[in-house]
Amino acid sequence: MALRTLGDPDEAADAVQDAFVSAYRKAESFRGEAAVTTWLHRIVVNACLDRMRRKSIRPVADDELVEAAERDTPIPDHTGDRDVSMEVTAALKLLPADQRAALVLVDMMGYSVEDAAQVLDVPTGTIKSRCARGRAKLAPILSHLRNRSDLTRVSSAKGAELRDG
Repeated sequence: MALRTLGDPDEAADAVQDAFVSAYRKAESFRGEAAVTTWLHRIVVNACLDRMRRKSIRPVADDELVEAAERDTPIPDHTGDRDVSMEVTAALKLLPADQRAALVLVDMMGYSVEDAAQVLDVPTGTIKSRCARGRAKLAPILSHLRNRSDLTRVSSAKGAELRDG
């Protein structure tokens, strides 16, 4: 999550370290109202946002991040899948950070809208609207992929969401 949010492996590692220190310090404040993983994701997101504010780093999604996403959600090795993935990544760079974060969590990482809302600490309706706005912005950019037969073979949620508009 940190790597996808910050786009820089060194910054992501520092953010994760900050998050673990923060989690250790706040461990007794964990109330058990959500899963521990959701609580930890929120701490990582906050650490990333703090680093972005401090250093004015704009989150990006580059080839390295796509490879990480593909490791998390394997895509069968079909001809053209890599090209589609690269085009989707380039299009994601054009989105505002909040829309990109929502789409990465929901469409690339497979989080439910409710879980993504907990991770980003926003209402579920906000996640739905950010995803809808992001998809609406991506649709014209990636419309040329709708007729490509290899897009239908992309098994990840991002491919299905983008194809469906």
